[in-house]
Amino acid sequence: MSSFRSKLILFMLKYKHLFQKKSDRIDYIDESTSIPKLREIIERGAESFGRLPKGMMLEPITIGALYCEWIKPLAPVNNSAILYLHGGGLNVGSAKAHRGIVAKFVKGSNVSALVVDYGLAPEKPFPNGLNDCVAAYDYLLTTGIPSNRIVIAGDSGGGNLVLTTLLALKEQKKSLPSGAVALSPWTDLTNSGESWKSNAEVDKLTWKNSQNIFARNYVRDNDPKNPLISPLFGDLTRLPPIRLYAGGHEQMLSDSTRFAEKAKAAGVDIVCTIGEGLFHCYPACAPLFPEASKAMIEICEFIKAKCSGTSQL
Repeated sequence: MSSFRSKLILFMLKYKHLFQKKSDRIDYIDESTSIPKLREIIERGAESFGRLPKGMMLEPITIGALYCEWIKPLAPVNNSAILYLHGGGLNVGSAKAHRGIVAKFVKGSNVSALVVDYGLAPEKPFPNGLNDCVAAYDYLLTTGIPSNRIVIAGDSGGGNLVLTTLLALKEQKKSLPSGAVALSPWTDLTNSGESWKSNAEVDKLTWKNSQNIFARNYVRDNDPKNPLISPLFGDLTRLPPIRLYAGGHEQMLSDSTRFAEKAKAAGVDIVCTIGEGLFHCYPACAPLFPEASKAMIEICEFIKAKCSGTSQL
């Protein structure tokens, strides 16, 4: 049973526009929705997550024309990195908006994170964003950080890119990272999972119509079942250890559970943790309620172990 504090946070997330006396909340997304305007609204709403806590350093860099941000603790574990891919349905979101969230991973693991401002649809559809993520991974290798001390992490649409980046690296016969973490990853851009129906009445934070619009913007004329678009349909053998987290009440739940089942059958070391009664990307809310805090501790322990270069976890 979910905690009282998690229920309170869910209530506040659903109705935060009322508490903030804002009337620009978008309740429905269709073909007429302005993606630039949506980005502006989301960026404003994410400002509270964009502040770095004390003891963190921000270092903007560019990789070619690609903007990225290093978030570093004062005394980081040397020669290791988290490659963080932000969420936003592959259409919205930014490194800036995710600073506060990524800082939690950094603080808990003491491992620096490189956050990627990958190209967004519809201006930059597939494979632009994926190519940016692979380029950022290659950059880490060129700095001397070995693949067995890198963990790729991300949330929602960024979770999609975590898993498609693994498949792309495997396809390109490159060394794979030591592990991966994905919060509520979007693994099926056909949006055919059963939970889109079964959780429709309990999930008021994510909307299938928005995911359909975002998917069309990103996929364009490509096959949505291309594994580099929808990793659920890929060959998952020989992937590194993966940790997935999803909310039991989220409409995208099937994207996590089906991927985990297929990966496990392919011999992957994968653990899929479902937060009972919880919502999309709930670990990002740590330390606001106990389930999120527990998940964040587990994630950071996994990252620390995998970035040590010697972990058997």
